[in-house]
Amino acid sequence: MLGMCRGRRKFLAASLALLFIPALTWLYLSVGSFQVKPLPLSPLEAQSSTPLGGAGERQALELRVRAVEEENRALRRELSRPPRSPAARLPNGGHRGNQSRTHSEEGTGDNEGQKAVALGNASDCVQQPVVDKCETIHVAIVCAGYNASRDVVTLVKSVLFHRRNPLHFHFITDSIAQQILSSLFHTWMVPAVRVDFYDADELKSEVSWIPNKHYSGIYGLMKLVLTKTLPSDLQRVIVLDTDITFATDIAELWAVFHKFKGQQVLGLVENQSDWYLGNLWKNHRPWPALGRGFNTGVILLLLDRLRKLRWEQMWRLTAERELMSMLSTSLADQDIFNAVIKQNPFLVHQLPCFWNVQLSDHTRSEKCYKDVSDLKVIHWNSPKKLRVKNKHVEFFRNLYLTFLEYDGNLLRRELFGCPSEADHNSENLQKTLSELDEDDPCYEFRRERFTVHRTHLYFLHYEYEPSSDNTDVTLVAQLSMDRLQMLEAICKHWEGPISLALYLSDAEAQQFLRYAQGSEVLMSRGNVGYHIVYKEGQFYPVNLLRNVAMRQVNTPYMFLSDIDFLPMYGLYEYLRKSVVQLDMANTKKALVVPAFETLRYRLSYPKSKAELLSQLDMGTLFTFRYHVWTKGHAPTNFAKWRTATTPYRVQWEADFEPYVMVRRDSPEYDRRFVGFGWNKVAHIMELDAQEYEFVVLPNAYMIHMPHAPSFDITKFRSNKQYRVCLKTLKEEFQQNMSRRYGFAALKYMTAENNS
Repeated sequence: MLGMCRGRRKFLAASLALLFIPALTWLYLSVGSFQVKPLPLSPLEAQSSTPLGGAGERQALELRVRAVEEENRALRRELSRPPRSPAARLPNGGHRGNQSRTHSEEGTGDNEGQKAVALGNASDCVQQPVVDKCETIHVAIVCAGYNASRDVVTLVKSVLFHRRNPLHFHFITDSIAQQILSSLFHTWMVPAVRVDFYDADELKSEVSWIPNKHYSGIYGLMKLVLTKTLPSDLQRVIVLDTDITFATDIAELWAVFHKFKGQQVLGLVENQSDWYLGNLWKNHRPWPALGRGFNTGVILLLLDRLRKLRWEQMWRLTAERELMSMLSTSLADQDIFNAVIKQNPFLVHQLPCFWNVQLSDHTRSEKCYKDVSDLKVIHWNSPKKLRVKNKHVEFFRNLYLTFLEYDGNLLRRELFGCPSEADHNSENLQKTLSELDEDDPCYEFRRERFTVHRTHLYFLHYEYEPSSDNTDVTLVAQLSMDRLQMLEAICKHWEGPISLALYLSDAEAQQFLRYAQGSEVLMSRGNVGYHIVYKEGQFYPVNLLRNVAMRQVNTPYMFLSDIDFLPMYGLYEYLRKSVVQLDMANTKKALVVPAFETLRYRLSYPKSKAELLSQLDMGTLFTFRYHVWTKGHAPTNFAKWRTATTPYRVQWEADFEPYVMVRRDSPEYDRRFVGFGWNKVAHIMELDAQEYEFVVLPNAYMIHMPHAPSFDITKFRSNKQYRVCLKTLKEEFQQNMSRRYGFAALKYMTAENNS
């Protein structure tokens, strides 16, 4: 700033000097005998070798003086104008005419000591922000599939961590990624963040004619059609690959748009490998590029200017011409971007390399920076990702892992001073919470019912082909990190589809990912849907987890189990046959699978009912919870089950909580019950109120495996207030049942009083 003010003084001194030129000239013309050589007033005059003497010299000097006086008047008019407000901008962050602000390449944000000097406005020595505090920054990302959806979360975390501006994400996605990201952002509820989705499948025809060898497939070509895909009134956008990590405020990158001059429409960083130089190996023949070419992992797009330049036609003609000799692209959209730039270099504004430090297989990114603290964007653009070779790779890896495991709930902070769009879900939630009595001893229990948990559906790849006979069944369960060891065993016992809700922190989610990817059993199963519900609050939201898993069931029927139970071998096929035998499609039935337990960590799992009965008689197995909670499964009538050969009906009784198979449209679990106690009981009561018929299957069984007691059951046993609140919630649930189901629901209150 001090340099700016010194420049101002120099500028004013020069202006005053120009004011004296007419007086000096008058003196020169008045004293004819006073002979001096005129000073050259312009570079052109300084280079002229033609002598000016007498009248010709005097006439030329008069013309030049008049020209200088006119320039001086123009300068005075400019100096007299008030400083231009940085708020005088076009929609979407644009500026009018040539009033763009300029900056040094090293400092483009308010963190870097912005040099906000408007052209012709050097008198303003006050530091001006380049990007308005509340200006929305637009970001476009192409994201398809399960793995890319997981990667993009880390990118978004790094952007949210540093950001101080509203953000508008534009996701070009397939149906899978849209389902995952839509649910994630809906439950994340980050203020001043808007998300829009664009169907990539509808864009495939635009680029499917281009043969592409890149591992990103057809989605790696989608950036070429952004001018056609994104809203027509959107003028500029930052385009990012999913394998990007930000180490600074994205507003600094947004500010670089103001540096674009002339016909520049693309902001790109030079490629940091020798790929386009064609010398990586013998007979290596890359697409044409300007010098080392440019990397398209980070792109600044001036959409309005690109459309005026007929970008669609430009890249198509270039691609068609080059494909005649190249036959296919090797680096997807990047090859075509570079071919266009090779012919039209004026389109590019080259960004400093720290905006896209590329860790590719043949990277030479070390030449881009002197100190890793200078870096702003890390790009893991190698299929090897974190295993790429670079002398600073440990620093880059730690930066990436920081955001990978960062608690996303901490990013829900408000942007103070910026009016944001009304979020009706958030407003309704705040209204509901404000109506709760904070002095209520059970306030925390009541509040948990309305807590919105960030949810990442299908955390791992999922494949399921629906059966044609409409009898398929999905096993539904929930778990936390301490039950992870049960997954492999369940997968061995149940070959059908599974829907699991996992209650994890961000760091635990990554531990689970490593565990799953290291398991041959889990990786061989594509029909298991893993849905991460991120930890928040002080209670285990058991019924919310069950509901999340239930909502992702895409079979007609679901078997509602718990993670610490192993179903008998063949139960999946047995239940499918029972669907037909008991006409489940046309009746409201809940098929009961009798539950047993063992106290042995190593059990020879019974292969048949006869073998199970033998173990019951020997004391190796017991009916489930017979010694601590007999009422929970007593109505199953285990004595009858021992000899039963056909399904039999049982009546609901107080505290009945069997494990059942029901239709997918059955009611969800009540969210008011958290932690330990009454969570399944309430659900079975709801099924009975809706007139479901409970039918016990004679040849089905499941066995509970031993484990350490959960934290919640310990709280239930040791905390009197916990038990008091559970009783209060139970009574309120029964009252709600009476209001919803009328006279028929009175039996639940009387049964409870008699139990």
